[in-house]
Amino acid sequence: MTAVPPWDAFTAAEAEVRAMVADPRWQGLSLPDRAHVLAARILVTPDGDRWLFGRHARWHLHDPADGRWHLAPPPRTARARQVGHPAAALPDSVIPYGPDFHAEPGSTQAFIGPDVSADLTERLRVLLRASGRKSELDYPLTAFDEIFASDVPSTVAAIWGTIMWCAYAPAFDGNERLITVFGEYLRRPLPGDEWVRWLPAPSLADLVTLVTERARAGRSRAAIRLAAVMADTAQILMSDTRFRPRALALLTMVEPVLRQPGLDDACPDDEAVRRAWLGRCPARLGRALLVETGPEAHFSHSVYDLAEALAFMPDPARAAATFLADLSDSRGLLPARLDHRLRMAYEGLARAGLTGTSARESTEPDGFPVRARPGGVSTAPAPVLEVTPPGRASAAAVLGAAYATGLAWGRLTGAKVPERGLARQSELVSRLIHERDDHHEHDSGHL
Repeated sequence: MTAVPPWDAFTAAEAEVRAMVADPRWQGLSLPDRAHVLAARILVTPDGDRWLFGRHARWHLHDPADGRWHLAPPPRTARARQVGHPAAALPDSVIPYGPDFHAEPGSTQAFIGPDVSADLTERLRVLLRASGRKSELDYPLTAFDEIFASDVPSTVAAIWGTIMWCAYAPAFDGNERLITVFGEYLRRPLPGDEWVRWLPAPSLADLVTLVTERARAGRSRAAIRLAAVMADTAQILMSDTRFRPRALALLTMVEPVLRQPGLDDACPDDEAVRRAWLGRCPARLGRALLVETGPEAHFSHSVYDLAEALAFMPDPARAAATFLADLSDSRGLLPARLDHRLRMAYEGLARAGLTGTSARESTEPDGFPVRARPGGVSTAPAPVLEVTPPGRASAAAVLGAAYATGLAWGRLTGAKVPERGLARQSELVSRLIHERDDHHEHDSGHL
């Protein structure tokens, strides 16, 4: 038998499954029939790992210990062959339903490196200036009051909230003009340091609250104006792949309100309005909304993105574990949510006392590792695995995916993300400083 070249088996299996799901007849198949044709295309690598290309057009790895399937990108250098697998053993959660294969393409890049385009930034600046002229009496600040001064109108908060909600990972270069334009409106300096702003990700409820408060106050025109500002902001963000999936989802949620004012008036409270917004989003955009609808699934997808961003490493699973080691996990909830390769790497770090590093680490103000204390004892964690991306784009992807994973973990468990970023990210940023690609004047007075 001719040996299959590395990665070809995965590429072929993926192409076959994509073709099947795209076939109109797929929708007519029962779940057992779908499971049967998928089971025939499961791959096995020489180490015994079994891989399935399934739900959300992503790969799933079989855990031999308990039979679960975890989202996991496959090894790009491994040989693989098809094996028989009992179709009945495939859970419904890994079987594509159709629209999930049409997720909007996005990007895991954060904003350290490839900057937001000057055109996008200028369009948002113009929108912000017009919105900033509104009266705070007509548009009181009912959300994001921890970010903005009390005399800032909620139209400004609507733009900010839309940008942060739509961003894959709101980690901005400290000199990034997209957030610099908000400087005059801020209550206090943003979290982060001179190099990177590690910003909190708002929930959809924050955006909903801005609109519903005005509606409840009998100011329906102001409510519609706020929804329109969100739609205008999302429309501008659509041109950048780091924002596009959620920007498109947000547009599908708020545009019906603009066409039909009073659409959500029958909803008894803000949570009901949030559910109504989510219900207007088509199934093909469902993955972009997992941050709201499925925190556990959202975390799994974020871990997948992180491992995929680290594909340039000889051992992506071990590299991903070094970033997961930053997460605060006092209740020991993390290992059970990882595939067996990641779990083994993470548990090895745990035995060495190298997990939860961000929760207990102390760093210099600039985010660099602290110097050794007297006696030669350093408070920085011992080296785990040095991650050296081959270029700025790959570094930005790692930083974005790692920060998104931290935010997803916080949403799932309540764990706090440090204001100066996670420890391994800070180490990576410190090695990129000399390669900064923004040459405009630094304005940190308000940020």
